[in-house]
Amino acid sequence: MLLLIIIVPAMEIGILVWAGNLIGPWWVILLIISTGILGAYLAKQQGLETINRARDNVQMGMTPQDEMINGVCILIGAAVLLTPGFITDAIGFTLLIPATREPIKKALMKVVRKMMDNGSITIFRR
Repeated sequence: MLLLIIIVPAMEIGILVWAGNLIGPWWVILLIISTGILGAYLAKQQGLETINRARDNVQMGMTPQDEMINGVCILIGAAVLLTPGFITDAIGFTLLIPATREPIKKALMKVVRKMMDNGSITIFRR
């Protein structure tokens, strides 16, 4: 994890400098601001949609497990989009767009199920 915290910002700086030399610093700044605005809009839209689906599931007496995982992915995607850079923006948009979020959700569910089977985590139900 520490290696990730060191490597990703270094790569982001390198890509930002490279892009600044290639297209100009003002265009890079405009791209960073644009992706931030687009990401905030997408996070709000997806978040509200997920909350509404979760509310509907609870009203029908169903557990909103899929919506909870969607919510976690949306939250992480929105938080990553707040960090300026092209790598983090790609990760953030991947987590915010429903079509690309689906495979990530499936992998996350496999990990959670495996942890539950191993006894690493316990889910309490009422």
